[in-house]
Amino acid sequence: MAISMNRRKERSAGPAPRSAVLVVDDEADIRELLEISLARMGLAVDSAGNLAQARSLLDANEYDLCLTDMRLPDGDGLDLVRFIGSNCADVPVAVITAFGTTENAVAALKAGAFDYLTKPLSLEQLRTLIKSALNLPNRTAPSRSAEQGLLGQSDAIEQVRTLITKLARSQAPVYVTGESGSGKELAARLIHQNSARRDKPFIAVNCGAIPETLMESEFFGYRKGAFTGADGDREGFFQAAEGGVLFLDEVADLPLAMQVKLLRTIQEKKVRKVGATLEEPVDVRIISATHQKLAASVEVGKFRQDLYYRLAVIELKMPPLRDCREDIPILAAAILARLTASGERISLSERALSALTSYDFPGNTRELENVLERAIALCSSNSIESEDLQLAVPASVAEPAGPNGKWPLQEHLDRVERDVILHALEKTRFNRTAAAKLLGVTFRSLRYRMERLDIR
Repeated sequence: MAISMNRRKERSAGPAPRSAVLVVDDEADIRELLEISLARMGLAVDSAGNLAQARSLLDANEYDLCLTDMRLPDGDGLDLVRFIGSNCADVPVAVITAFGTTENAVAALKAGAFDYLTKPLSLEQLRTLIKSALNLPNRTAPSRSAEQGLLGQSDAIEQVRTLITKLARSQAPVYVTGESGSGKELAARLIHQNSARRDKPFIAVNCGAIPETLMESEFFGYRKGAFTGADGDREGFFQAAEGGVLFLDEVADLPLAMQVKLLRTIQEKKVRKVGATLEEPVDVRIISATHQKLAASVEVGKFRQDLYYRLAVIELKMPPLRDCREDIPILAAAILARLTASGERISLSERALSALTSYDFPGNTRELENVLERAIALCSSNSIESEDLQLAVPASVAEPAGPNGKWPLQEHLDRVERDVILHALEKTRFNRTAAAKLLGVTFRSLRYRMERLDIR
């Protein structure tokens, strides 16, 4: 039975109506408990004992949220999730699962559920979920945030933009993949900005830049006296992101011991500060990202499979810039406008623009920005020429620069050293102290090498 949105019953005019919730559960006592709890929150409630009744009510009424049990006499909660997704996609649906059946929760989120609750039901978590669901942006009002933040008109970017809009209406963990500089954090921020959590914090954490000995206290916080130097209580990343999003960049770099603690926190939605005896609830959505292949890390035992399945509920792939060459002129114009905000107008010559669109950009958008920033400093007029870009010549077409068609040794070594340092800087988000540690050199040595190789 397909439901047409045009046939659905319109709410009466006049004073703003109460938000309405549909409860679907075959256990009468659970339905009664939810009806009472929701009524006390000022919500209108309808209930159904099976899938057929739920579909009938959805056909006749308009709801702001649906709560459904996983197991129903004539089907299961996933059937209802898919039905709502296909026929009335503006209604967020949350699934109630038995305690410990995390596989069911993940399956529900993959099917399009907004969120899930576990039995026995926690009224505090129920209130939090309902508040988030009712705070979702109006689906019929187009949001321009993703379009404004994610520039480009290529098919690949349009697909990413569409998926971001869809993911913003869910609480499911998102796993963002892509090469360094492809915009993984930007995608995570856009999901947050278009979600019900948009007014809450967005906390970005580079997992590869935190010393292993400090990781637990940084993530979960600590109590006064928990260890030497703990002179007072301190909140961790989870507490700082309360109600919002915790973005775990380079999540593949988490040590195994921390992966175990993170898995428990995601499953239980609770954290225990270092030195504390009791856990405290947290309401945080997890978005993770890495330029590595996390599935490969699972295969070799460097990343826990159970954590991988909890983080990678929905995967968002950010395309490399070389797959969106038609977007390079748009991106370049926006970057130049931002870098020359003082009023000076600098443009690209046709040869320079052609050189940019022909280049593969292994560093993606971040490299494009660096190239243009350098070109602004080097150009002798208000027009950037191709030679001002100083793009690296691909090895396959490079002119031989030494005997037997090989680069001179020192120049070859400098190229290798420069690439290694740039990779370390990108991985640590250009934190030179962290990059020096990653490379196994002193900060002073790294600074000298950067100056010698003209790395800015």
